[in-house]
Amino acid sequence: MSEGAVGSLVALIYLLSAILFIFGLKQLARVRTARTGNMISAVAMLLAVVGTLLDLGLVDYRWILAGLVLGSLIGSVLAVRVPMTSMPEMVAILNGFGGAASALVVIAIYWVDIAEKGTTGISAALMGDAEAITAFLSILIGGVTFSGSVVAYAKLSGKIRGGPILLPGRHALNILLLVGAVALGLFFSYGVADPVQGAAVVWLLLALSLVLGVLLVIPIGGADMPVVVSLLNSYSGIAAAATGFVIGNNLLIISGSMVGAAGIILTRIMCKAMNRSLVSVVLGGFGGESSGGTQGAGEYVSTRSAGAEEAAMSLEAARKVVMVPGYGLAVAQAQHAVRELGELLQKRGVQVLYAIHPVAGRMPGHMNVLLAEADIPYEQLWEMERINPEFRDTDVVIVLGANDVVNPAAISRRDSPIFGMPILEVHHARSVYVVKRSLGAGYAGIKNELFEQANTMMVFGDAKQVLQELIGEIKGL
Repeated sequence: MSEGAVGSLVALIYLLSAILFIFGLKQLARVRTARTGNMISAVAMLLAVVGTLLDLGLVDYRWILAGLVLGSLIGSVLAVRVPMTSMPEMVAILNGFGGAASALVVIAIYWVDIAEKGTTGISAALMGDAEAITAFLSILIGGVTFSGSVVAYAKLSGKIRGGPILLPGRHALNILLLVGAVALGLFFSYGVADPVQGAAVVWLLLALSLVLGVLLVIPIGGADMPVVVSLLNSYSGIAAAATGFVIGNNLLIISGSMVGAAGIILTRIMCKAMNRSLVSVVLGGFGGESSGGTQGAGEYVSTRSAGAEEAAMSLEAARKVVMVPGYGLAVAQAQHAVRELGELLQKRGVQVLYAIHPVAGRMPGHMNVLLAEADIPYEQLWEMERINPEFRDTDVVIVLGANDVVNPAAISRRDSPIFGMPILEVHHARSVYVVKRSLGAGYAGIKNELFEQANTMMVFGDAKQVLQELIGEIKGL
């Protein structure tokens, strides 16, 4: 095949891949079509890889095949073995891998094309002004994304403390590191002509970006982790787009820009759902300005508890029941049990709905995905804005492991760190049953005023076990 024909074929493959990426992203906007959208996007990525290999021409396919087999094996094992409860951690670390890949590609380009050949000259002259600038931006953003994502992963998985870790003078230190990284990037682009020195500057720039990523994320508390994961996802896209400019790959620019834009939009939606500004999240996080709140049952003086039998009697007499899933539901893997309970109630003429808070769980859409896995009809999943007016006409609410997203303190207490955060207003229902293992605090580390309200009963235990007991009691009525 002639060089011109190959170029035309590559352009056609890139165009088709870009169209599929756009269509797949559109399908991901709805739970019902998300699986199809994911498959379409996977096909788009395969086409992108094929097109890139054709565009490169002479490459050593042995290394490519080895990487493809190893990567596919690791990805397949993770997809099968990682439980839904660990999906936020997996998303966080995959964001980090994306950022690291972008930075390493740029470093490899500089190393192979300039450093190894011993070519003398400033990077802007050898690579081009735009390419040199985007090269250092790709390393900077990619490094921040990788190390920040590793910290987010460690916080979400409990490997390090989930609360804010506040270092003295952290803001000044972060500004100093950022200014230093930008100065190094400009020096790399316009100041250093010796390739050995240039390589040293590149590695120093990567090291600074890795440190900056750690320092930016460790002060952020666990309650803000969904926003952080979304923001880091955007960073990974921006780093990929910058790498696309360096290597002259239009598809990488398109796909990276899409990921970056989608991540920024989602981050904005998440911040709005939590009544938080992005600046406040990046600079602190929930808990950074509080004393830590309540951590146990000792702070509660007027809670009431109930068993499965009492809760089942209330459900039997109800006309409308709303289930509120939270991270406790995910930990207990109780999504199938809640579906069974819901179907049992519906057969008895009860209207059953599921209230979805945008930041329930540990990542955007966590509860939607979890309930969709149990084949709960999408029509029964009501978003916060739609379900809140319904609570005053709801007979029974079952809160399954949710905490901060149902805390009335967000409405009533101006001194609360979550004040102003939109919540699911379950406290307006006639009866509320909160299923939790204990009275422990949520990610915000504060007392939940819902637990002491007159219409609230605590049902202590594992969410799956409690739901199974409720099913048994209702069947026996």
